Amino acid sequence: MSNVPVIVLKEDTERTRGRDAQRNNIMAGIVIAEAVKSALGPKGMDKMLVDGFGDITVSNDGATILKEMDVAHPAAKMVIEVSKTVDDEVGDGTTTAAVLTGDLLKQAETLLDQHIHPTTIISGYRKATEKALDVIEKVAEKVDPASSDYKKILIDVAKTSMSSKFVSGSRDSLAKTVVEAVLAINKDLAADEELSIENIPRQKQVGMSVDRTELVKGLVLDKEVVHAGMPKKVQGAKIALLEAALEVTKTEFDAKISISDPSSMQSFLDEEERMLKNMVDKIVEAGANVVIAQKGIDDVVQHYLAKHGILAVRRIKKSDVERVHKTTGAAIVSKIQNLSADDLGKAKLVEQRQVGDDKMLFIEGTPKSSVVTLLVRGGTDHIVDEVDRALNDALHVVKDVVVHPYVTYGGGALASEISYRLREYASKLEGREQYAVNAFADAVESLPTTLAENAGLDPIDVIVGLRKAHSDGLVTHGLNIDSGKPDDMKKAKVVESALVNRQIVMSAAEAAQMILKIDDVISVKGGPGMGGGPEGDFGGDDE
Repeated sequence: MSNVPVIVLKEDTERTRGRDAQRNNIMAGIVIAEAVKSALGPKGMDKMLVDGFGDITVSNDGATILKEMDVAHPAAKMVIEVSKTVDDEVGDGTTTAAVLTGDLLKQAETLLDQHIHPTTIISGYRKATEKALDVIEKVAEKVDPASSDYKKILIDVAKTSMSSKFVSGSRDSLAKTVVEAVLAINKDLAADEELSIENIPRQKQVGMSVDRTELVKGLVLDKEVVHAGMPKKVQGAKIALLEAALEVTKTEFDAKISISDPSSMQSFLDEEERMLKNMVDKIVEAGANVVIAQKGIDDVVQHYLAKHGILAVRRIKKSDVERVHKTTGAAIVSKIQNLSADDLGKAKLVEQRQVGDDKMLFIEGTPKSSVVTLLVRGGTDHIVDEVDRALNDALHVVKDVVVHPYVTYGGGALASEISYRLREYASKLEGREQYAVNAFADAVESLPTTLAENAGLDPIDVIVGLRKAHSDGLVTHGLNIDSGKPDDMKKAKVVESALVNRQIVMSAAEAAQMILKIDDVISVKGGPGMGGGPEGDFGGDDE
């Protein structure tokens, strides 16, 4: 009986155990990191991603690259999740986080080959993470919002964020625009209100150069006036914000009307027109001279609104409805019969302007003076999209410094300092955890190595120079990619948010530890919920 095999798992189940499982998972993580490694730093390269429909994305933004990659391996997906977490939490540092995760796994593999137990490596990595976060806290410099240099530091943070992007040539003007936008919305925040980048809408428009990207003090809606006879400019605007359609509601069931003579037919049509005219009369009675509708506006209603000199736009996004409500004070009216003068919002100017090939509606001089919109320009769709991604990262890092006013210095300066301090710390530890802490230090040091490689420099010379500088106590010294030698990043104004660096270290370390803790991978091929069973990919309840 002892020789009879006991079959526990289904026939189409694959199982990988022990060292093989660890090796496979580590390799998957390293492959993902290698995919974005060449995009790191000011001299990083871009990636072209083509999806199943032939749509092209060109970017060097780590989160965008990893999001667009169609990855099957579960461990690789975990590395992608690291990048997504960093992007969601702090908005930048996604490439660095993915690269650091890969290097932590690479160093761990060397230790596993030396027969050091995964639990020991994980324990050492945890201690190293705590020490690294402690180093960040000690070397981070506080930024005083009341100081005269506050705005300059924020601009330097934005410029550093954009230095590795396609827009690096226009970063001076774009950084000023980004800082103005963040400070504008920050000044009117209530005590219990969080600073959110969602309050800085971005409108993308192809045409003109990247330099023509501008900050509009007001709202910009990507809509044009619905009728040629309507005014294109209204000063002293009184805005009716309608959630309801300015149309005769169609029934949801089939109905037939029997009409016996032509006069009845005319009465039917006249009644419909009268209902539509009553809607317009209600708007006029309320005193509105601008109508912003979330849904449709009937042709008859357009005609009567034009006769009364009322400007109207239709089918605007739900998010724009909320913004108009918050900024102009207009109530969101769901029934036209309930519209009154008290529901109207105010703005000094509502005007349709030509932007590139399109017409857009500008709402300026609203009661909430902190309202801004970024009008993103570029020569092609791909350029505009990449500019938008760069601005998104820059807005987030500036917001991070405004919320958590501490900065560190880039160019590998912080990574080199963490690495130096970790090696000091490791020498005081007993047991095999010392190896894991040193491995963590080597992984962190791979960040300036990658910067050097991407700039075409000799990484060995660079690392030797940085180690010497930090052993001499030059905490802010990092790699000058032009000279290839250590330089003071504080003088070079390569400034980063301390919050971003904290998040990078925490997320990368946690992901590496989780992957190292897995020693058994059981994968069911074609079972329920896996695409091959009776329920397929759509298995389970409808809910």
